[in-house]
Amino acid sequence: MSGRRLALCTAAMLMASSLAACATASPPVIAQTPGKAQPAAEVAVTRDGDVWTADYVLADDAPVWGFERSTVIDGTREPWRPRDWQVTTPGVVLERVGDLDVLRSLDGRPVPRLVSLRLTPSSDDLEADYSILKFTDGSVAMYSGAFDVFPLPSLEAIPETMERGTEREWGAVRITWTDRAGPVLLKGERLTQATAQDANAYVLFGQAQMKEMDRLVTVVDPELPAWLVANIEDFAPRMIDYYGHRLGPGETRRPTIMASWYGPNPTHTSLSGSVLPGLITASFEGQELLSESAEILALNRWFIGHESAHFWLGQTVRYERARDSWITEGGADLMAIRALKTLDPTYDAQFELQREVDDCVKLGVKPVSEAGRRGEHRAFYACGAVFALAAEAAQKRATGGDWFDFLKPLIDDSREDGVLTREEWLAHLTAVSADPELRAQIEVLLDTGMADPTPAIVTLFERSGVAYRMTDGKIELI
Repeated sequence: MSGRRLALCTAAMLMASSLAACATASPPVIAQTPGKAQPAAEVAVTRDGDVWTADYVLADDAPVWGFERSTVIDGTREPWRPRDWQVTTPGVVLERVGDLDVLRSLDGRPVPRLVSLRLTPSSDDLEADYSILKFTDGSVAMYSGAFDVFPLPSLEAIPETMERGTEREWGAVRITWTDRAGPVLLKGERLTQATAQDANAYVLFGQAQMKEMDRLVTVVDPELPAWLVANIEDFAPRMIDYYGHRLGPGETRRPTIMASWYGPNPTHTSLSGSVLPGLITASFEGQELLSESAEILALNRWFIGHESAHFWLGQTVRYERARDSWITEGGADLMAIRALKTLDPTYDAQFELQREVDDCVKLGVKPVSEAGRRGEHRAFYACGAVFALAAEAAQKRATGGDWFDFLKPLIDDSREDGVLTREEWLAHLTAVSADPELRAQIEVLLDTGMADPTPAIVTLFERSGVAYRMTDGKIELI
């Protein structure tokens, strides 16, 4: 999510019990130009009982307006916005064009400066983006970035925009949030009416209660099983402290965790979520979660560990391009695995690491850097973790250190500009290992893929020092 996010966030992480955990959301294709602060639009988002509306005042004349975050539903890969948002302004439609949700005028003329929509909030898990959270008491949390729009000269300009990305001439939209039933919650503050531009945050409508502690703030569904709440409150600060001890200051030392509950579904058990600055979101569902078990406890802790890792690898430093999210997602996976094993010696790290290797073998047949376009976000996690394993082994050979020792100088050197590039990561690997062949094998998997990725991964492990054996042609970690 991150949150993906994330970059998720959100790539599905399937376990044998069909539990799912999702992560950081991906950024939009449009990058804001520094200094261009004038908002592309003013938006009033209002909840009046069961009626939700979004009233846009657009800042420019354009025949097409694109939504920066035009993600699809995880699993079905269907667009959610044309289904859930209905335009009530005559002569304007909201539709999917290629990979972009757009507002356009039916007559080809500029879209009217005033556009109104009727919203139906849905809690579908989104692919590598921030989903709406719905609580059992009727509270709803919406992500601010879902409302960002930018002008386009024509429908024909969409493919090039999606292919190359672009810098927008306007700033993020300025949103005013109003709930007729009472105040809204934005970044820890309850306000009768909240207004923000580029908030990059969730806004909570309703009375879900916020609990403030010394090292953690929670906004938790009142029906969420108590043992899960207790685990969150106990484990999240410990994980944050461990990361801070190993890597120095992260984006926050007192995160907020916002958790919703979708009931004791007897056929489907899931945990999904994402990360934003200072905030982890989580959605729980399933009958299996009603009572504590070792497997679910491990999954919940792994989820907390992965999302918390993004306060360093994803927030303190971020990747340069979405295709480089293997740096943050795979890196956060290995951070969580290593930290969890330290804090809980009974944790089965070997199982999780083997799953990373197995999935990278399956998904590395196509270029990992293009996995997002294919909807195969899991490749960023699995192959990113495989690359991180090789880097960790090289660090151990060189200095006796571990993954955190490899990662710390990369984060420290990138704190000023906040960007950890692919080139910086790979150059650091070569410097630590003194073996340029490691980089060469990683770049083949990133840029080309292989009909059988096994030989490339074997070469990485052989040359870096990852312990493994071959069993019936399969890589098995030792």
